[in-house]
Amino acid sequence: MAIQRPKGTQDHLPDGSPKLGLDTRAAAFQFIRETARRVLERAGAQQIDTPIFEDAEVIKRGVGGSTDIVRKEMFTVYYFGDHGGFILRPEATAGVVRAYLQNGLKQLPAPLKLWLHGPMFRAENVQKGRLRQFHQVDYEVLGSTDPLVDAETISLLVDVVRALGLKQVKVKLGSIGDPEDREAYNAYLRDLFTPHVDRLSDDGRARLERNPMRILDGKAPGDQELIAELGVKPMLAFLGEAARAHFEQVRAHLDAWDVAYDIDPSIVRGLDYYRRTAWELHHEGVGAKSALCGGGRYDGLAQELGSKDPVPGIGWAFGMERLLLAMEADGVVIPESDGPLLYVAALDDSNVGYAATVAMTARQVARTEFAYKAMKPGNVFRDAERRRARFVALIGSDEVEQDTLTVKNLATGQQTTVPTRDLLAFLKGQLALTPTPLENA
Repeated sequence: MAIQRPKGTQDHLPDGSPKLGLDTRAAAFQFIRETARRVLERAGAQQIDTPIFEDAEVIKRGVGGSTDIVRKEMFTVYYFGDHGGFILRPEATAGVVRAYLQNGLKQLPAPLKLWLHGPMFRAENVQKGRLRQFHQVDYEVLGSTDPLVDAETISLLVDVVRALGLKQVKVKLGSIGDPEDREAYNAYLRDLFTPHVDRLSDDGRARLERNPMRILDGKAPGDQELIAELGVKPMLAFLGEAARAHFEQVRAHLDAWDVAYDIDPSIVRGLDYYRRTAWELHHEGVGAKSALCGGGRYDGLAQELGSKDPVPGIGWAFGMERLLLAMEADGVVIPESDGPLLYVAALDDSNVGYAATVAMTARQVARTEFAYKAMKPGNVFRDAERRRARFVALIGSDEVEQDTLTVKNLATGQQTTVPTRDLLAFLKGQLALTPTPLENA
C-alpha cells in the first residue's frame, strides 16, 4: 500500500487536480487569506507570525489546564529524548499575547491590531470540517478596554465573512461580566447543581468542582437535560453595573452600524481571564453545530502568562476548513488561481534558449512560462490553454531576425506583432485592463 498522509490532515492542491474539492483547493485557502488580509489591514491591522509550537506552560495557561484541549487534544513535541516541553499550538491567541509581552509591543500605538493565519493542531476525532491539522485566521486587539473596540472587532468579523460571500450568518452576542460577577454566578450554579451531582456526567462533576460555568457548555446530553430541567438563570442576570453598562455600549455601536445580532444569554467562557464581551458567529449550512467561530474579551490573559501589568485584549478566530463548508453551502464560487499572463514558445530548436530569455525578462512584470522544447504552433496553443495562459508569444527565425514577437490573445484570437523592446510595456497595459480575481474579490 502506498504511503498516505496522516489521518485528520489534508493536501491543498493546485487547480485542475483530479478529485479536487473546495476544501482542498490551494486557491480557496489563498482566497480566504487574501480577503481577510485586505479587510483587516484596511482597518489598521498588522500581520504577526508566531511559532507553530510553544512552551507547554503558554498553552496550558492560555487555553486552560482543565479544558478538553489541554486534557485530551494536545500534540506534544518530543526531541532527543526530552520529556516534551513544547506543544503544537491548538489556537493562536496565547502565542500572540506571549509575543506581545516578550517583544515589548506595548511600545507601539494602542490599541494594537494584529492578525495571523496558519496551521493549528488538535488531537480530536476527525469529522467533516474538523481536522487534526486545521488552519485559522486570527484577529487580536491589545491595549484597550473601550467598548468601541469590542464593537469594531465584531463588525470586522462580519465584514470578513461578508467579503467572502457568506449570507446566512448570524452574530450571537453575550457578556460574561467581571470576575466578581462570575464568582457570584459560580456560587449560584454550585448551589443549584450540588443536590443533583449524581445526575451529572463525569466531566460535569469535575467542572462543578473546578468551574461550574463550564457545565453549561458541556457536550453530555444528560447534563444539558438537567440544565433545562433546573431552569438555570443566564450569566447576563448576574452582570454588575459596570459590565452591564459596557455591554449596552457595545450594543449601541453595533446598532448604529447596522450589524445585526441576537442576544444569547447562554454564552459562557470557562477561564478566569475572560471578561465582559463574548460572541459567536453561526451559519446553518455547516450542520447541527452551527458555530463558525467565537470571540471574546480576555483582559486577564497577559497576567496569567506572567505580566506584572494588565494588558486588555479582545479577538476572534475562525477555522478555514469549517468556513469553506459554509461558503460551499452558500454557493460561493472561488476564483481559480491565475494562469500565466504570457506563454512563450520557440518554433525551432535553435531558438529555445532565446525564448527562455524573453520569458525571464517578462517575469519582471507578470507571471510568464515558456516551453522547454521547440513546438509546432497548434501544440503551443493547446499547451497554453491547458495552463490557462492569456497570451502566447511565438518565436521563430523571422521574429528573431526582426527582433519582434508574434503575440496571440487566446480569448479573442487576435494576433499582434510586438517589438521585443516593447514587451514589458505591452504586458503592463494588459494587466491594467484586466485586474486579477483577488483584486476583484
